Amino acid sequence: MSAPQLLSLTVNGTPVRHFVEPRLSLADFLRGDLGLTGTHLGCETGACGACIVNLDGRPVHACLMLAVQADGLRVNTIEGLSEAGTLADLQAAFHSRNALQCGFCTPGILVVAQGCLGEWAASGTVPSREAIRDALSGNYCRCTGYEAIVDAIESVARARAGRSDPHSGREAAI
Repeated sequence: MSAPQLLSLTVNGTPVRHFVEPRLSLADFLRGDLGLTGTHLGCETGACGACIVNLDGRPVHACLMLAVQADGLRVNTIEGLSEAGTLADLQAAFHSRNALQCGFCTPGILVVAQGCLGEWAASGTVPSREAIRDALSGNYCRCTGYEAIVDAIESVARARAGRSDPHSGREAAI
């Protein structure tokens, strides 16, 4: 058995120093050691996307990464993104479009969507529905059939770009 290693990282804007077993996954560290249970464990093989967190600005499957691999990095979980208010419009769109049912996959989808929305906004583009579906290809939802999820993400992309929302029949509010 390996000796615990000191892990120093920033989680949701807060510096964290913690001893961890070298074999502990990032998802288990976030959930078990830090109590951030919005990072869900589904398949534990990286197929479902329920465990996706933002690591230094990029979405990663926390179940496939060891906690020690995040040493020195910034991790933002669904809790941190929600508390910062950066997801408010996306969460509202998911609610208004009924883009969630059981909610198990939702945190991972929101983390991925928020990252993609930032990339699309930086490039000045509003994504096609196919681009949104492609971005979500690492997330698995058994309840919604994705159409409402794609609708919600598309509406937020259009609103953030100041373009009309084709599903609402009115101009998007900024």
